[in-house]
Amino acid sequence: MINPNPRRSDEPIWWSLFGAGGTWFAMITPVTILVLGILMPLGVFDIGTFNFIRAHMFASSFIGGLFIIASIALPMWHAMHRVHHGMHDLKFHTGILGKITCYAFAAIMTVLAIAYVFLL
Repeated sequence: MINPNPRRSDEPIWWSLFGAGGTWFAMITPVTILVLGILMPLGVFDIGTFNFIRAHMFASSFIGGLFIIASIALPMWHAMHRVHHGMHDLKFHTGILGKITCYAFAAIMTVLAIAYVFLL
């Protein structure tokens, strides 16, 4: 028999943050590492194109702030969702406390990223 009043789940919220974080980490983070961590030090780009003043101007802009927040927060939500479900798969049934701990840590890191951007 079908339950006419099913219990609402909060899983779509966590799965959407998991998916957004995984997508960001798989598509944007490698390009960022390639450009800033490999190509810039190798001198592929002119050193004058990426100095402190220009980097600070980008980070202080609205788009740059969103980029920094997304680069920190989205992969954190992805990782904490993985930790939460990984603990369950490894038979560490922490229940609601484990869920709250994982997602609270991701939320704290998101708030800290937003605070960091606003302090720039």
